[in-house]
Amino acid sequence: MAQNDESTVRFWGRFHGPNMGYVEEQYELYKVDPQAVDPSIKEIFDQYGAPIWMHQRQISMQEGSAVPSENDVKRLTSAMKLVEAVRRFGNLEANIYPVGRNKNRESSLVDPNTYGLTEADLQQIPASWLWEKAPSHVENGLDVIKELRKYYTGTITYEYDHVNSQEEREWLLEKIETEHATVSLSADEKKQLLARLTDVEGFENFLQKTFVGQKRFSIEGLEAMVPMLDHIVKYASQDKIENIMMGMAHRGRLSVLAHVLGKPIDKIFSEFHHSPNKELIPSEGSKGINYGWTGDVKYHFGAVREVTGGDVATTKIMMAHNPSHLEFVNPVVEGIARAAQDERTEPGYPTQDVTKAIPVVIHGDAAFIGEGVVAETLNLSGLPGYKTGGTIHIIANNLVGYTTDQEDGRSTTYASDLAKGFEIPVIHVNADDPVACISAIKLAYEYRQAFHKDFLIDLVGYRRYGHNEMDEPRVTQPKLYEQIDQHPTAANVFASKLVDEGVIVEADFAKMVENREKELKHIYDSMSEQDASKLEPQFMPDALNHDLSEFETAVPLEVLDNLNEAINARPDGFKQFKGLNRVFKRRKNILDEGSFAEWGAAEALTYATILHEGIPIRITGQDTERGTFAHRHLVLHDADTGEKYCPLHHLPEVKASFDIRNSPLSETGVLGFEYGYSIHSPETLVIWEAQFGDFSNAAQVIFDQFISSARAKWGDISNMVMLLPHGYEGQGPEHSSARLERFLQLSAENNWTVANVTSAAQFFHLMRRQAALKGREEARPLIMMTPKSGLLRSQRIASTAEEFVHGKFEPIRNQPNLKVSKKNAKRLIIGSGKVMIDLEEELEKSEEKYDWLRVLRMEQIYPFPKKELLQELKQLPNLKEIIWLQEEPKNMGAWQFVHEYLRELLEGEQKLRYVGRPDRSSPAVGEPNIHRIEQNQIILEAINPTIGGDSE
Repeated sequence: MAQNDESTVRFWGRFHGPNMGYVEEQYELYKVDPQAVDPSIKEIFDQYGAPIWMHQRQISMQEGSAVPSENDVKRLTSAMKLVEAVRRFGNLEANIYPVGRNKNRESSLVDPNTYGLTEADLQQIPASWLWEKAPSHVENGLDVIKELRKYYTGTITYEYDHVNSQEEREWLLEKIETEHATVSLSADEKKQLLARLTDVEGFENFLQKTFVGQKRFSIEGLEAMVPMLDHIVKYASQDKIENIMMGMAHRGRLSVLAHVLGKPIDKIFSEFHHSPNKELIPSEGSKGINYGWTGDVKYHFGAVREVTGGDVATTKIMMAHNPSHLEFVNPVVEGIARAAQDERTEPGYPTQDVTKAIPVVIHGDAAFIGEGVVAETLNLSGLPGYKTGGTIHIIANNLVGYTTDQEDGRSTTYASDLAKGFEIPVIHVNADDPVACISAIKLAYEYRQAFHKDFLIDLVGYRRYGHNEMDEPRVTQPKLYEQIDQHPTAANVFASKLVDEGVIVEADFAKMVENREKELKHIYDSMSEQDASKLEPQFMPDALNHDLSEFETAVPLEVLDNLNEAINARPDGFKQFKGLNRVFKRRKNILDEGSFAEWGAAEALTYATILHEGIPIRITGQDTERGTFAHRHLVLHDADTGEKYCPLHHLPEVKASFDIRNSPLSETGVLGFEYGYSIHSPETLVIWEAQFGDFSNAAQVIFDQFISSARAKWGDISNMVMLLPHGYEGQGPEHSSARLERFLQLSAENNWTVANVTSAAQFFHLMRRQAALKGREEARPLIMMTPKSGLLRSQRIASTAEEFVHGKFEPIRNQPNLKVSKKNAKRLIIGSGKVMIDLEEELEKSEEKYDWLRVLRMEQIYPFPKKELLQELKQLPNLKEIIWLQEEPKNMGAWQFVHEYLRELLEGEQKLRYVGRPDRSSPAVGEPNIHRIEQNQIILEAINPTIGGDSE
């Protein structure tokens, strides 16, 4: 309470003479121990603070001199520096380490001696001079320092000086320094918290004893994580938030699945092999969880749980599946959350409601600072196309990364320091103090709800066993594990505290431990066993074997005309960049008889028709609004004002959003985000475009661990599209190949479609087929090689209106402009992509009739179009050889994938030959002239009547 408050002044004005001395004596006792004075007197000091005359006496001492001395000023400024130092650097002395060499840290930055101050100096300075909102019992500078040290150097501490928003900083300071950031629990709530810790510890102990030597990445040392997550669920449920999207790596995952996600414990037990030839089976009635047909190890799986509040509001908790590539689930979770927040049923950009979902991501301490995907994902947090209204981050800090010490794993003081660059407030909290841990969650949640920004909690504990319970940590961290071996568990630490407080007696805690052990043993004993040899292997769903040719993708001309007219309309007063006038003038007439739609116009029509059918679209990538090669122009900028206009936001009678965004310069983070978006919103056609196709290799983990295999491992279904510009144009190694061979190497079990189309109409029909897969069992991703600048405006890949109005996607396509006699054909050339356009040009230039030649374009490489190719081969009775033509080196491109399929199709004396560049370590040459020479040699070799090339 302020010392000059009118009621305070009036109250203390009643005391005179000896009474004043008695009150002063009582107040000195109260300052040391509030319980040492009579309760009625304590109530007075609680309400009115220190006797006002004591405060006035202190001020008069300071004001005795008309002009402050130089020492007075220096003492005051030094004290102000010390106060700010405690706020900024108190964390360096905070009691946040349960074990380890940092357990009893000291820092000169918060030592009064560093600032030339003594306790006497601080006592002479009124508290209000240093702390405007100091509590009533804080009288002088020394009291200020002691009080602030309680907030900043205890088992919980804060870092927010790096936050540039004054509003946020004041909000945080107010919460922290008025104790509103601290949770106060009743005796019953403390007992419940202890019971929760006991449940978690008992679960881990049971696993350790029952499944000896099995990997489980236990939570022990970080048990407080479970009640922390409990409270997030509690707060979100109270606020009627629909979704909590969780992502975490291995540490503690089984405990979180069991206690927070409600995964049946017998199901978890069943995932441990009881013996080499037996498998545990959950008891009858246990809730099953469906995964993919190949499955995964138990600590990679996620789960879903619904929590129903008292008024029937439901909050769904979803933990995403995650591979061993630790932090790569981060952007996936953010994409899932954004998909849950977006409303996509109206034209324009989706309407986002950040209160519909909260992302919660649990990180490893070594991985948080070590994996670049973390920084990529944090960078998404404030971007319009990717923000999710604030993520609650928790670092599960066990002080060591596998066997690597902190000094070898990071260059920063804390694992959390990366977050400072993104102005994310940080709390460090000791995992042995569960009440402080819950306080941290409360502040994080309230900040997220107030400012819709990220918040990070560094939960500092330890790892009781080795990284995976199978390795021996004492080999590499002997001193640390000497301490851990002697350190009581979190439940024991908290139980001892509650015994001291008189909340429980020791027997209460012993009973909790005993009951948990009995409960788990009963679950285990209720399970049955069966011979592992009798278990049936799982197979992929029949739907993935279905032929996708059943989908009709043609669009009536009238619909195309109306949509094209809307695409080329502009609002009144909009001043289009004059360099685009010719482009759009040409696009107005693309559906006229005798006209052709080049790639950019056809792409716009493709998206327009999909939107017209009520299917939302999200397309992102670096420079995607305009297109890397200046071909798309789906977001226009007024030449005078810079105001944006997207024609696809203004299509007639459309009830679906078109979310087109330029992404940050990120592949891993953005692709992971889009993948997450696609699995949560299967009704949306999600598209990611690489700036150049080979840039996608920066996101290889997302392709390998998620997009290509998630359906088989986890049952996650996605029909997202990846557009990868691909084709050799003499632009060097990094601007030629989209590394087609890598996607083909990952192709199996119809996990995705890999295509390399060579006409605008083929793109049109294939994308429309992909959109039609929405929400169906047949759905799978699409990897599409797309043209670059050399082809995008070429009439050779342009299409007539007739090709959009009729037909569908063709996995095998005839080479245009080549008249052949199938009966006379002796050589069949098969190829894919831009090289087939180059071949077309060469055939046209030549005076040779080529009546002995048949040429096919393989537009879909996977699934391999065996049926269509067989039909073609049956029509070539005199065929002598098949040539696979490609521009990529022999050890790259499609050759290594297709040659086995093609060899199986050979009959009699027929031969299979490869024509293309030889094996190379680099995808392409860097000199344009050499490229042209090589390209020309490849084409001429393919059409030379003399047999050449490499035979199979």
